[in-house]
Amino acid sequence: MPKRIPDSELDTIKRAIGNFSTGALIEDISNALSQALNRRTLQRRLALLVDRGQLVVEGSGRATRYKIASSNVVQVGTIYEKETLFPINIIPVSLEGARIRQAVQLPVSERMPVGYQRDFVGAYKPNQTFYLSEQTRQHLREIGGVRTDTLPAGTYALQIYNRLLIDLTWNSSRLEGNTYSLLETERLLAIGEAAEGKDAFETQMILNHKAAIELLVKSASEIGFNSYTLCNLHALLSDNLLPDLAACGRLREQPVGISGSVFYPLEGGSLIKACFEEVLRKAGAIQDPFEQAFFVMVQLPYLQPFDDVNKRTSRLAANIPLICENLSPLSFVDVPEREYIDGLLGIYELNRTELLCDVFVWAYERSCARYSAVRQSMGEPDKFRLRYRDNIANLINEVVRNCMDKKAATLLIKEYAVNEIDHKDQARFIEATETELLNMHEGNMARYRIRPSQFANWRSNWR
Repeated sequence: MPKRIPDSELDTIKRAIGNFSTGALIEDISNALSQALNRRTLQRRLALLVDRGQLVVEGSGRATRYKIASSNVVQVGTIYEKETLFPINIIPVSLEGARIRQAVQLPVSERMPVGYQRDFVGAYKPNQTFYLSEQTRQHLREIGGVRTDTLPAGTYALQIYNRLLIDLTWNSSRLEGNTYSLLETERLLAIGEAAEGKDAFETQMILNHKAAIELLVKSASEIGFNSYTLCNLHALLSDNLLPDLAACGRLREQPVGISGSVFYPLEGGSLIKACFEEVLRKAGAIQDPFEQAFFVMVQLPYLQPFDDVNKRTSRLAANIPLICENLSPLSFVDVPEREYIDGLLGIYELNRTELLCDVFVWAYERSCARYSAVRQSMGEPDKFRLRYRDNIANLINEVVRNCMDKKAATLLIKEYAVNEIDHKDQARFIEATETELLNMHEGNMARYRIRPSQFANWRSNWR
């Protein structure tokens, strides 16, 4: 058992920190204590106070400062085992988020059963009600890299498509308990090779993510918060995974339960349809892309509109406004499954969004950190290629599907350029298309909507 620390000792440490208006370094605290503590012991006491929400931390390493918690922020970043401190990566949560987590981690027998509350979505008024504060939305706008120039929807996602496809597929699948490793996922997506020892269900889940992400990125100008997009997104994600094949993309008509929760989702096909339409209508009316993304992450799983695969659908649907507005996407990098599930339980059982909001913000920060380096290395997009990207992709797709050799491909590209491209752009268009064709490989073929079998057949004839 951990040794009990007297409250009086902790109070003494807090009083010492209170003497420093801008926060205290650990050396400042040690010098201010009347009874000296060795550095390791003091670190444990400080970490305990942080865990309880009585202190907040600013900075890191030697620059770490501790302040009395005057706001409602709790930084949870350490756990204890006996007398040893084991730092682990746990998402920082607000005070309300910590309370929600504590409530949903009680044994099921101690939590009150609850049903679907229509007022939860009914009371939400787009652009008047906000789950995310203005400060949070502004922060996300700053790190999300809103572009000032006008670019077609989905341009940025296309630029980082290969990285996004792997990241979002793997992390979303991992949050469902999928045991594929990142490298195994990358290999399956690139060359269609299933990992040894994995069952067909896990392999299918990953391939389904690939198809769904392709829909979002390649059809960015056509998707939105409507039944067509959401039902087809669900159909792609659930393909070959549901006992009833007709349930893919179809709204639920039967009761469902949620393991480990006291929440009972809505029943009745007509009610589910009405609530689904209300969720989509309100989501579509929200102007802020981050509020829009988070609203979908809250309301879609809460409604459980489909027989299964609701969480996966909500995670990918949350990317719709981000992809369409050329913001950094949300790929759930490093998000712990337990933290994510607790956030959802807070929605299901308490109709409280604070804990899931903490997870959402942290997840988006992690995603932005990953893609900012990619964005910086890319520089500005080639506006000529951007203008003709669909033409180029369609031509390359035709070359591969028809297993053309280099001679046939050259003739096709020239003929297309003469007939379809402005005269002044023809030479450059031919060069750009041939360059992309020569640089195509297993790792980037998905951007041209090419299957691994098609690619293999074409490569064998490419001479």
